[in-house]
Amino acid sequence: MAEGKKLVIVESPTKMRSIQGYLGDGYEVLSSVGHIRDLADKKDIPAADKQAYGKYSIDVDNDFDPYYVVSDRKTKTVAELKRALKTADELLLATDEDREGEAIAWHLLETLKPKVPVKRMVFHEITKDAIQAAIGNTRELDTDLVDAQETRRILDRLYGWDVSPVLWYKVKTGLSAGRVQSAATRMIVERERERMAFVSAEYWDVEALASSSSGFKVRLVRVDGGQLARGTDFDDDGKLKKAVIILDEAKAAALALAIDAAGTGTVTKVEAKPGTRSPYAPFTTSTMQQEAGRKLSMSAKQAMSVAQRLYEKGYITYMRTDSVALSTQAVQAARSQAVALYGDSAVPLKPRVYKSKSKNAQEAHEAIRPSGENFRTPKSVAAELDREEHRLYDLIWKRTVASQMADAKYETTTVTIAVDADGQKAEFTASGTVYTFKGFLEAYEEGRDEKRNDKDADENQSLPAVAVGDDLRMSDAEAKGHRTTPKPRFTEASLVKALEEHGIGRPSTFASIIGTVIDRGYATKRGQALVPTWLAFSVVRLLEEHFADLIDYDFTAALEDDLDAIARGEQKRVEWLRSFYYGSDSHVGLRQTVDNLGEIDARALNSTPITETATLRFGKYGPYLEVANPDAPDEKPRIVNVPEDLAPDELTEAKAQELIDAPVAGDRVLGTNPDNGKIVVVKDGRFGPYVQENDPVSEDAAVDEATGEVVEAPKPKRGAKKDAAPKPRTASLFRSMSVDTIDLDTALQLLSLPRVVGADPESGEEITAQNGRFGPYLKKGTDSRSLESESQIFDVTLEKALEIYSQPKYGAGSRRASSALAEFEADPVSGKPIRIRDGRFGAYVTDGETNVTIPRGQKVEDITFETAVQMLADKRAKGPAPKRGAAKKPAAKKPAAKKPAAKKPAAKKPAAKKPAAKKPAAKKAPAKKATATDAEKAAARSAAAKKAAATRAANAAKKAGS
Repeated sequence: MAEGKKLVIVESPTKMRSIQGYLGDGYEVLSSVGHIRDLADKKDIPAADKQAYGKYSIDVDNDFDPYYVVSDRKTKTVAELKRALKTADELLLATDEDREGEAIAWHLLETLKPKVPVKRMVFHEITKDAIQAAIGNTRELDTDLVDAQETRRILDRLYGWDVSPVLWYKVKTGLSAGRVQSAATRMIVERERERMAFVSAEYWDVEALASSSSGFKVRLVRVDGGQLARGTDFDDDGKLKKAVIILDEAKAAALALAIDAAGTGTVTKVEAKPGTRSPYAPFTTSTMQQEAGRKLSMSAKQAMSVAQRLYEKGYITYMRTDSVALSTQAVQAARSQAVALYGDSAVPLKPRVYKSKSKNAQEAHEAIRPSGENFRTPKSVAAELDREEHRLYDLIWKRTVASQMADAKYETTTVTIAVDADGQKAEFTASGTVYTFKGFLEAYEEGRDEKRNDKDADENQSLPAVAVGDDLRMSDAEAKGHRTTPKPRFTEASLVKALEEHGIGRPSTFASIIGTVIDRGYATKRGQALVPTWLAFSVVRLLEEHFADLIDYDFTAALEDDLDAIARGEQKRVEWLRSFYYGSDSHVGLRQTVDNLGEIDARALNSTPITETATLRFGKYGPYLEVANPDAPDEKPRIVNVPEDLAPDELTEAKAQELIDAPVAGDRVLGTNPDNGKIVVVKDGRFGPYVQENDPVSEDAAVDEATGEVVEAPKPKRGAKKDAAPKPRTASLFRSMSVDTIDLDTALQLLSLPRVVGADPESGEEITAQNGRFGPYLKKGTDSRSLESESQIFDVTLEKALEIYSQPKYGAGSRRASSALAEFEADPVSGKPIRIRDGRFGAYVTDGETNVTIPRGQKVEDITFETAVQMLADKRAKGPAPKRGAAKKPAAKKPAAKKPAAKKPAAKKPAAKKPAAKKPAAKKAPAKKATATDAEKAAARSAAAKKAAATRAANAAKKAGS
C-alpha cells in the first residue's frame, strides 16, 4: 500500500469493493470477512491455562475473563491486515453499526494493535454520499456495545455448554440447548400440545341467495331472536362460552327447506359505517422477515441473506434494525415518489412520523428502506438484480413509499333480511365493503397470518342498493356444517412475531435461531407450517422439569432487557454474569441448577401415553409405539413404527389403534430361492426395508393367511452355549421400491448383489456394481465410481463401466468438473474460480479449496457471485471439521498465550488484553513422539494382518485336505 494511505476495514468482500469505489486512491479498503477470532475450543487452550479456562474457555472465577483465539482460517486475513497497517497513517474500523459490528471492530483493535490513530466509522447505507459523510463524522469505539455483545457470547457459551450435555445423556447425542433456541422450540411444542388437547365442536347454519336487481349471498345469524353459534363461541374443550343456539344437521336442513318454500324475505335494517385504515410503519428486521415469509414464501434465513446482498450492493439501508424511523431525506423521497406515481392526494399534508417500541432502537438509526435520497423504482433496477433480490427490493420499496401515503377510506354496509320460515323468524345478514379512497393501498397491503375460525368471517362482496322494507327473493338455501379449528401451527413469520412480542431474542438472530431449530430436528416444515417432532417434545419436557427458569418466557425476555441495559451502560457486565451464573437473592444460578439436577428418568422423559396400552416412545432411531398386552403384562411389549410424516397432533387414539391393527408388512414371505431352497422374506427394519433369506420353515410353523407373516415359534430357554449360527443373507431395498409391492424376482436380484459386470481387459480386475451408503456405485479393486441411478446396478454394461473408469475420478478433467451447475469469476481470497457443483449431499459452492453446501430452501439459480464469496468466507471462518480419530498434535494448535489477569473488562482499552509472546518451539517433542507412536501402530496392524492371513490359509488347507 502506498505511503500515507488510510486503511478502512469492513466485514465483507462485496462491501469492500463498493466502498473502495466511493473513497478513491487515498484509501485502501480491506475485509475481515466477518469475525477474526472467537472463544477458543478446549483443545486450543494451553496446558498452563487449562485449569482456569478449560471448561468454557472462560475463567468464571476471574471476572468471566474469556480466552479468545484467532481462527486458523483467519490467520492469512489477519496477516494481510497487519501488512497493510504497517504503511497506513490512520485506521478506520468500518464494520456494521450494531453490537456485533462493534465487537468485530474491538477484536480487530485487540489483534492488530495499531500504532496509528484509530477511528470508528459507521454508516447505514452504502452510497457515495453516506460513505463520504461517515468519513467526516467518525467516533470512538462504543465499549458498552462491545460489553453487551461479549456478555451475550459468554452467556450463550455457559448456557449451551452446561445444558446441552444433559440432553446428550438423557435424550440423544448431538442435540443443543440455547436461551432463545430453547424458548422458540418450547413455543412450537406448546402450540402442538394445544392442538393435541383441542376438542372440535360441530355447528350448523344456513346460507342462501338473496336477489333484487342482482343476487348476493346471505348467512343465517338468528332464529326467533336467538343468536346462532359461531366458531368463536366455543372454547378449546368444545364447550360453549355463552348462551347461543346450536343447530344440528337435521334442524339446519329443515330451515333451509322452509326458507326455499317461503321464497321471499324483507329488508329490516341497512347499516353503513365509514372507516379508515392507516399505512404500516417501514420495515424493521422482524417485520421484513415476517412479510418476506407471507408474501414471498422466504424463510427468515433466506430473507436475511437476500437483504444482506441488497445492502452490500448499495440498494437498501442496513437490514439489522429495530427502528421504524426514516431520515428527513428518506421521508421526502417517499412522498415525492408517491405523488409522482399516484397524484397529489396520495400523501397527507404533514409527513408521517413513526416511533420505535424498542428501547435500543437507537443502535441502528433508520428503518430498512431503499438507499439514497432518491429511491430507485423496482422497474429501474430489475436488470441489475437477481430474481430474489428484485422481489425483496420491490417489497421494501412498496412498504417505504406506502408508509408516507394517506389513509385509505372505506364504507362497510350490512344488510339484515327477515324470512318467515314455517312460523320461525329467520334473520340473515350480508356485508360488503367499498373503498371510497384507496390511499396507501394503491402501493401496498400487508399480508396476514392464518387465524383460527377464519371461515366464520363474512365474505366481502358487492351489495346492490336496497332499502328497509324492500322484498327480496330468497332461493338456493343450503344447510352448512362447520367445525371449530385449533390454533394454526407457527410459520417462520408468525414465530418471529411471537418471539418479538415476548421480547425474546434479537430480530437479527431470529433467522439463525429458526434455522438451528430445524437443523437440530426439533421441527420440520410442512408447507409454511413448523411441525414439532417427538424429539422436541422430549427436549422441552426435560427443560421444563429441570431447567424451568431457563426456558421461562419472562425470564428469557428479562435476559434480553438486561443485555440492552448493558448496551446502554446501565449495568455492568461482570456483576450481571456473576448473578446469572452463581445466583442472587431473586434467581437460582445456572451452576447451582446444574449441580443439583438429581436423577433424570430418561425412559419417562421420552415417553408419551397415547392409549391405555400404547405409549409413544422416542428412541435412538426415532419415534415408535410400545404396545403392552393387558392380558400378559409381563410379556415383552410389541413395537409399532410411527410414520415419519405423521405430526404429533395427528397421532390420536384412533390413529394409534389403526397403526396397531394394520397388517404387518415385515416378514412377508415372498417365496423360495430356487438355488438354495431358502425362504425369502421382506422386513421393515429400523434402518429401512430389506429382504432376507431364512432357513425353510418347519412344518410346525404357522403362516398368517391374512398378512403372509411367519409366526415365530417360542424361543427355547437358555441352556448350554452353542456355536453362533451363520447370519442370514440380507439386502436393502432401493429407494424406488416398496415393502408392499416387491416381488420374489426383484428380491433375488437384490440378494445377488454385488453384480459382476465383467473384467477389465487391461488389468484383469473384476468390476462389480452394487448399492452403498451413499448410493449406487462401481467397484474395481479399491477404485470406486458413482452411478447415476439405482437401476444402473442391474443395467450397466462392461463397455459403459470401462467408459466411466476411463474418465478421471477427480480434478478439472473429471465428469463432475465438466458439469458444473454454474461458474463465476475468481474468489478474492483464494484467487481461484468459483463453481457450483452437484455432489452426493446436494449442490455445493467450491473454489477448489473450500466447499460449502447450499442450504436447504435456497435454489442454485439464486446464488450470485457475491453470495458465493460470502458463503466461502463464512466456511473458512468456521474452520475445518475435526477429523475422527486424528492424532492430536498439541504444538500444532498452540494459540498465543494470554494472561488472564491482563484484561480489564470494565474498560475496553486496546492494549488491555496483551497476549504473551508465542513460543513456537515449546512443544516439538510431543509431535515427534506422536509420529513414532503412529509408526508403531502401523507396524502392529501390518503384523496382525499377516498373522490373520496365515491363519486363513491354514484353515483353507485343512478343509481341502479333509
